[in-house]
Amino acid sequence: MRTVYLTILVLLLSTAASMAQVAVIAHQSCPADTIEKRELLDFYTGDILKWSDGQLVVVFDLKPRGEVKKDFYKFLGKSASRMKSIWLKKMLAGEKDPPLSLKSETEILDKVATTPGALGFVSQALVTQEVKILAVIRADD
Repeated sequence: MRTVYLTILVLLLSTAASMAQVAVIAHQSCPADTIEKRELLDFYTGDILKWSDGQLVVVFDLKPRGEVKKDFYKFLGKSASRMKSIWLKKMLAGEKDPPLSLKSETEILDKVATTPGALGFVSQALVTQEVKILAVIRADD
């Protein structure tokens, strides 16, 4: 009977994790209060390099593949591998370096909180008041 309860608990937790929301976060100094999908894609592809106030955008990416990264890139309409090829092409053309890939969501949260102009994404449950939420992406978006 205990095994049944553990199995149900694991299923509930995995369902909750797959329904987690992704928060697009920025440094508190960011002039925007919201961000549209197209603008977010332009920041992540390096097509837009500055915020509306002229401040440089510093984009952070999540290194490990997981649900948060998958949901974020699904929202943008690109796979992580397609984004990697876009960044590589821009880097080889001398236009822009790819976003700095960090090892964990906690590291992204810390870097965005302490880097003026920073932009990143994490699970909404991790967000603190030290960053600004520009958008929330549901797993089914």
